[in-house]
Amino acid sequence: MSAGEVLVDCRDAARTFGRGLNAVVAVHGSSCRVRAGERIAVIGPSGSGKSTLLHLMAGLERPTTGTVTWPAAGESDDADPTPRIGVVFQGPSLIPALDVLENTALPLILAGVPEPAAHERASAALELLDIADLAGRLPEELSGGQGQRVAVARVLAQRPRLVLADEPTGQLDRDTGGRVIDVLLAAVAELGAALVVSTHDPAVAGRLAIRWRMHDGRLLLGDTEPAVSEGDSAGDPR
Repeated sequence: MSAGEVLVDCRDAARTFGRGLNAVVAVHGSSCRVRAGERIAVIGPSGSGKSTLLHLMAGLERPTTGTVTWPAAGESDDADPTPRIGVVFQGPSLIPALDVLENTALPLILAGVPEPAAHERASAALELLDIADLAGRLPEELSGGQGQRVAVARVLAQRPRLVLADEPTGQLDRDTGGRVIDVLLAAVAELGAALVVSTHDPAVAGRLAIRWRMHDGRLLLGDTEPAVSEGDSAGDPR
């Protein structure tokens, strides 16, 4: 993948939940692009629309209006059917009955990777994050930081081109959260992937080169200007 290739292109993308008087606009029409190799923080308080924006980028939510496309994120293929976008959620979301290795391999198996190959890739991801010794543990035996590192390994094993991390340190203390960000940055560097992190923590945002801001569902450039695009001439909130 070449530097500068557009992985995600949001054009006036908006997401509304509910209808009529009960309608809530989570994200107003927003335009932005994520390019290969970028490190982006989406900053804003809880309820500002950060998570919904990341879910739109991931394809987990469909825009009510506008479009979201993935020009260079790539499609899965028969040789490697795993998704090209990986999502790290606020909590580890590990399955209690499965050990760490099985949790890490599960998305690969569900995507169609044969079990032996899935376990091999999961083991390599755990090794890379220096948590191979946790492979046989159940989620209940992990600390919060360990569980979140397993969640990162689960994404890393899928070899995505874009990693979206939704408040990955929101439930962790500052020191543990800092180590998780260290792991994320090292992991995407190893993959050559782009990274977008939503956060309300300025210390986390300061670790990433590009910072966007969400306020009341609007994607802003700096503190005041809406980040909007017109045709192909603009669109990167920087």
